[in-house]
Amino acid sequence: MADTKYIFVTGGVSSSLGKGIIAASLAKLLQSRGYKTTIQKLDPYINIDPGTLNPYEHGECFVTEDGAETDLDLGHYERFLNVNTSQANNVTTGRIYQSVIEKERRGEFLGKTVQVVPHITNEIKRRIQLLGQNGDYDIVITEIGGTVGDIESLPYIESVRQLKWELGDHNSLVIHLTLVPYLSAAKELKTKPTQHSVKTLMESGISADILVCRTEHELSEDLRQKLAQFCNVKQEAVIQSIDASTIYDVPNLMLEEGLDTITLKKLNLPNDSQPDLTNWNKFVNRHKNPKSEVTIGLIGKYVELQDSYKSILESFIHAGAENEVKVNIKSIHSEFINTEGKDEISALDGILVAPGFGERGIEGKIEAVKYARENNLPFFGICLGMQMAVIEYARNVLKIEDANSTEMEEQTKNPVIDIMESQKNITQMGGTMRLGAWDCELKEGSLVQKTYGKTTISERHRHRYEYNNKYKEQLEAAGMLSSGINKQTGLVEVVELPNHPWFIGVQYHPEYKSTVKTPHPLFIGFVKAAKDYAKKKKK
Repeated sequence: MADTKYIFVTGGVSSSLGKGIIAASLAKLLQSRGYKTTIQKLDPYINIDPGTLNPYEHGECFVTEDGAETDLDLGHYERFLNVNTSQANNVTTGRIYQSVIEKERRGEFLGKTVQVVPHITNEIKRRIQLLGQNGDYDIVITEIGGTVGDIESLPYIESVRQLKWELGDHNSLVIHLTLVPYLSAAKELKTKPTQHSVKTLMESGISADILVCRTEHELSEDLRQKLAQFCNVKQEAVIQSIDASTIYDVPNLMLEEGLDTITLKKLNLPNDSQPDLTNWNKFVNRHKNPKSEVTIGLIGKYVELQDSYKSILESFIHAGAENEVKVNIKSIHSEFINTEGKDEISALDGILVAPGFGERGIEGKIEAVKYARENNLPFFGICLGMQMAVIEYARNVLKIEDANSTEMEEQTKNPVIDIMESQKNITQMGGTMRLGAWDCELKEGSLVQKTYGKTTISERHRHRYEYNNKYKEQLEAAGMLSSGINKQTGLVEVVELPNHPWFIGVQYHPEYKSTVKTPHPLFIGFVKAAKDYAKKKKK
């Protein structure tokens, strides 16, 4: 009998149906009943991690406290559960094969032929059970990326089949998320894609225990009965997941459908308490009933794909609810600011200059910073956004016209932003940046210290280039305060302008730590500043 119960979430028919949100919502319901719950993501791509992927390929790269570069779904897990994830919560095919090949090179397989079964599947099963073996969790939910039938996912599906058999009755279950499309010409919902998806899963030796059906229209009892009959599940285990106005509605929708109830029943776990969603629903109520609105410009170079800045967008939702304000995000591509973006910026209540890599769109970001600085528009710069603020100030206030970052211009004579010493001899790109949580000391009485309400903080990093301390004295003399310092390295983590209503740039990524329960103070402060700015504009 296993001490930890395992739930596997698979997907069919189409990608991007929201497995991560369903997994996080179920975890939230189980957590609110008192069960210690975590979620992990198995990604079938061969990259070791998403750290070297372009955001257009896979959305943002989420960074954990221990410095793992992971799938963006881990951000959802943390935002819903308010529990930190780690390296163990995200596994890729690349990492699985790397581990197995390293073992083979060390001779650990005693000369045996290394095969997908059992060697790859054994490694997958080991990774799945890592979180359950430390005694911290009652339930581990494992989301399997991709869709059933994908060639890349087959080893994961086979591993789940083996693990279900090994764990024994009532110790695991499979939730299959599928699509029930609506054909407008026929004016009816069609179940055949779901039937085929479940059949494909069964061909791999797995029967779905629970069906979660994504739909734009209500599922009738007749249709649920049909799905149950042809997909070989109980009718009570056919769960409707209808389109919601916000992802934060999904836990309540799943509660209404009884997803947590049927899950506990199938896992043979006590169902003697009701989920306590009091605080969650207070947040949802504030989010859906704002008292005012602000418009924030998100200045970035991956703005065509919303998932590129997923954590930032969600952080604005958390901070908006805290301020009882609706935050409208205006995405502005930094490549086009020089030609057409300034008019857009003038209509905003604040701008956030987003993180990124490479030289494309840099001059537009610098122009946006300049406008915010000169017009007292609330400004928030994150990572590259902070670096652009330093470059803009050096160029336009210190009059160092060729000030730049060595990331953009390797031979620049005035590198106000420079590559870290520890990074100069690195040749491999993956997993080699400054990553994970680092402490920072905040200057007493500074805006950032007042915003946090404390002088020592810990924030997550993901970058190679830093504020160059050789220019610190000049910049500070000209009015740019270095208000956050990493004591371990002596590097500047935060800059601000004391003579500006709200102008803060941070080297780290505060968006990774904002959750429903604990919205990030910097986002709260920035949204409040934008709210005050909007009020002044109306007068």
